[in-house]
Amino acid sequence: MDRMNLSALTLPDPDFPQLMGQLRARLHRYCARMTGSMLDGEDVVQETLIKANESYDARTVQNVEGWLFRIAHNTAMDFLRRRKREQGVFAEEDVEAMADTLTDADRRHVATAALRTFMRLPLAQRSTVILADVLGYALDEAAEVMGTTVPAVKAALHRGRARLRELSHQPADAAPAPILSASDQALLTAYAERFNARDFDGLREMLAQDVRLDLVARRKPMQARGGEYFTNYAKTQGLRMTPMSLEGRPALWVNTEADEGAGAAAYVVVLDWRDGKVAAIRDFRYARYAMEPLSGATEPKWLRLQRGVRR
Repeated sequence: MDRMNLSALTLPDPDFPQLMGQLRARLHRYCARMTGSMLDGEDVVQETLIKANESYDARTVQNVEGWLFRIAHNTAMDFLRRRKREQGVFAEEDVEAMADTLTDADRRHVATAALRTFMRLPLAQRSTVILADVLGYALDEAAEVMGTTVPAVKAALHRGRARLRELSHQPADAAPAPILSASDQALLTAYAERFNARDFDGLREMLAQDVRLDLVARRKPMQARGGEYFTNYAKTQGLRMTPMSLEGRPALWVNTEADEGAGAAAYVVVLDWRDGKVAAIRDFRYARYAMEPLSGATEPKWLRLQRGVRR
């Protein structure tokens, strides 16, 4: 669907950090759907890039994109095993009669499938559908990433597409989104109110002494306490924060004042608390790609704004 020009990724001595940055959004599209989680997907991406940075050798890596996706695939599989999820089984059987083209209906099913829906596919089917139908890989390329055969990929893809068609006709997952505790909501509300009032000194007062800051996808480190983080936000205009629950975690939905009410989130900020103080900030301001699963949706089931009542 949105394949990159591989010739630009196979230079004898490429700027590897730059290439990793170019591929990061595509890696997240894969990992978020494999794990069924925007946040877990980013964790897998970060682990993938650390592994890749430690082992990259331009003399031996001929296809950087394929190599990175193999690492991402294996890292996602390890993550899922640790999480004790189900494991798919590759079927080695005669698949010559199976259709290997993506119909318009299949394309719609894949495009509208939520992250949770992908989790209802066995791992092999999930991986092949994401690689082939979300990222546009050919069957042989998907097989290389997954370390299996083209017939196995073809079988898993056939079954995965069929399963997504079945799921598209079933009622949407009605499981209520987790509601944050009263204390979490109070702390989030206080954080959002101070941010929206441009009270950055007040925000600094909410931070733990050893607060950790993760500006996702930003290479240059930054400090939250006494650093540039809030200073940079003080220079921006028109951003507003709304308390929310993201996959059951305390978070803030960030958008512009012009977009408020339209449900269009520019990005999210995830917070962790300890003893009533902000112990960790995970800011996706520089990782807008992570919001891709929300495209076309104003308020998905897995991402609920906190209104004080369950919807």
